[in-house]
Amino acid sequence: MTLLTARSPRGRWVLTATVLGSGMALLDSTVVNIALRTIGKEMSASIGQLQWIVNAYLLALASLILVSGSLGDRYGRRRLFMIGVGWFAAASALCALAPSPGLLIGARLLQGIGAALLTPESLALIQAGFRAEDRGRVIGRWAGLGAIAAAVGPLLGGWIVGNVSWRWIFWINVPVALAVLLITVRHVPESRDPERVPGFDTAGAALVVLGLGGVTFALIEAGAVSSGYVAGAAALGTAALGLFLWQERRSPHPLLPLRVFGSRVFSVANAMTLLVYGGLGIMTFFLVLQLQVSSGYSPLAAGLSTLPLTIAMLLLSSRSGALATKIGPRWQMSLGPLLCGIGVLLLRDVDRTAPYFTVVLPGVVVFSLGLVALVAPLTATVLAAAPDRAAGLASGINNAVARTGSLLAVAALPALVGINGQAYLQPAVFTAGYAQAMTICAGLLIAGGAVSFVGLRPG
Repeated sequence: MTLLTARSPRGRWVLTATVLGSGMALLDSTVVNIALRTIGKEMSASIGQLQWIVNAYLLALASLILVSGSLGDRYGRRRLFMIGVGWFAAASALCALAPSPGLLIGARLLQGIGAALLTPESLALIQAGFRAEDRGRVIGRWAGLGAIAAAVGPLLGGWIVGNVSWRWIFWINVPVALAVLLITVRHVPESRDPERVPGFDTAGAALVVLGLGGVTFALIEAGAVSSGYVAGAAALGTAALGLFLWQERRSPHPLLPLRVFGSRVFSVANAMTLLVYGGLGIMTFFLVLQLQVSSGYSPLAAGLSTLPLTIAMLLLSSRSGALATKIGPRWQMSLGPLLCGIGVLLLRDVDRTAPYFTVVLPGVVVFSLGLVALVAPLTATVLAAAPDRAAGLASGINNAVARTGSLLAVAALPALVGINGQAYLQPAVFTAGYAQAMTICAGLLIAGGAVSFVGLRPG
């Protein structure tokens, strides 16, 4: 296969398809947050059910994204990408039609499977399809444009929830998916790992799903169901994750080849990812709820409050990727999380009386600059630390780590900070828990920056 250049027409089409596909999945991970309060009131859902509406998606995504990366390397990245896009569209329609919290949670689980199939392949298609000298800039554009989709989520979701119906946040995925499929068929070349090992790690796939599912259930349901069920789920999940690591050491074709962590850069980047995306998951889950529950914002106003994030990612992400190519990723991956943490600490004071321009806006701006600094260098560093033939695997591992960080953080934090039942309808209770959650979020982000600063030092 002839490698593409960033400026070629076909290269632009590949970037368009991958940005739209992964952006669709990213948008759904943020747009749903803005609709949670409305969904909860309409369906009389508990805070636990709202957590599951978020985490069912993240659970499937985190559990299966490694499977997708491995399958794409073996059977074709474009093929897996297209299957994922089609699956995601069908599951989105089911979400839009769901009549109850339970069925919406089930549909979100299916939607997460589609996202798991398409997400790692979008990056793998870039890593395998473009010239080495163009990848940093293209990945920067991918990160910036994709993050715009995630950032636009609250804005678009707020308008839809306030003016139409929360169900349309899922219906809009269908025409976008059809456009992605058309572009992919016409313009995106197929690629796979030419040195792939025959066979598939079925046992590893089952164990990682069981492990994450058990731990997530225990974290979300702690205090809400019988302590025996919670303890059993936690023990089962922990044991399954331990067996998963054992299985990966002995499997001739492991789902997660532990040898890739022999690269210090790869290991450090993924450790930083776990911490930072745990913080990001907390921030996006709690902020948009706090603005509506305690500050009295409408869904649209809550969405508009994050508009600076969209602008920053649009204007600066490509430049951030190019800068990291010149100076190396260490400083941006160290200072970016620190800025994000400072922004979250500023947002900690959001309450019933907090003005937008003096409290919310400064925090969002500082957080946005930190996110711009870290996203593109992180993505490029992870992919550069693995051989091109394992692009799908490297992307899958990093995405799995990111979603696992968000999954576990969103599962654990509400109960830990005293937000249970229908506390999202009680401003005083929710505000107290929100402040504690933001403090923990800032700690995770700052710790991620410290890991990068120490772990990525030369020598």
